[in-house]
Amino acid sequence: MLGRTQGFGVFQDRSGAVRRRFSVELDGLIDDGVLVLTEDFTFDDGERERRVWRISCVGEHGYEARADDIIGAAKGRVRGGELRWSYLFSLKVGSRRFRVRFDERFVQVGQDLLVNEARISKFGIRVGQTTLVFKRRN
Repeated sequence: MLGRTQGFGVFQDRSGAVRRRFSVELDGLIDDGVLVLTEDFTFDDGERERRVWRISCVGEHGYEARADDIIGAAKGRVRGGELRWSYLFSLKVGSRRFRVRFDERFVQVGQDLLVNEARISKFGIRVGQTTLVFKRRN
């Protein structure tokens, strides 16, 4: 995701009810062989959040990524036109933080269009999911 990309998404609880809507602006650049991806989120309640990923290739089809609120490293593989990630995340809810797992799938559906689905779980129990659509900006 080099350059500028815009995304729109929702968070749904485990019953499927939409609990939050958000937009995200991404800016990607290569720094010493590593993809640095800056995400700036704006939520429907006005909250803002920034995450900076550092993504590296590992082997022929693998990737590893780190960010401040990721516990350890995100690990992913490209297979059959999909990228799948899995990682532990320190999720902020109000003034508290919870350790949850994200299992994500990215699918390119057009030249400049990408869909992301993430299942969020705690202790192996699904607590919600996010769905995002990304469009590259010119």
